[in-house]
Amino acid sequence: MRVITGTARGRRLKTLEGSDVRPTTDRVKEAIFSVIQFDLEGRRLLDLFAGSGQMGIEALSRGAKEAVFVDSAAASVAVVRENLKTCGLQKAAVVVQGDALAYLRPRAGRAEFDIAFLDPPYGKGVLQSVLPEVVSVMKPTGVIICECPTDEALPPQIGAFAVDREYRYGKIKVTFYRSVDASADQNAD
Repeated sequence: MRVITGTARGRRLKTLEGSDVRPTTDRVKEAIFSVIQFDLEGRRLLDLFAGSGQMGIEALSRGAKEAVFVDSAAASVAVVRENLKTCGLQKAAVVVQGDALAYLRPRAGRAEFDIAFLDPPYGKGVLQSVLPEVVSVMKPTGVIICECPTDEALPPQIGAFAVDREYRYGKIKVTFYRSVDASADQNAD
């Protein structure tokens, strides 16, 4: 696993071993970043269920201003910190060990993030429970990106955010949510 482009281009990132770990493949990561490439510069993002932190690190490498990495596993948090140090991006990062909902609920109603990456454990219904909380911390012009198995049903709309795009890569589905108002503005251009 490596950083694809930007200031940390080519840096190798560590990941945890085991059956519970599913790092996003380079192919899927490249596809995601091709969709949001113009949404990154100077933005603040949330890498929820961070794992190795590769998605937030890629965004920082490409010009995002700040990334908040949240993961409940101490081992994952340690890997995120190590990867940030390897890439020289630790000053632009906040790393939090804790439950996703416990992190989000006290922030409800504050528009803190421009971009959110969500890649939770598969098959546990986590996306469905956390999406409303994520929407509550997003700026109206923000984008929420969810990675899940292709057979997992996601709601077409959560609050003011609706599915904007959806892509399939083998057994993985990537869904982009944008504000209904922001999507209408983009489609008018």
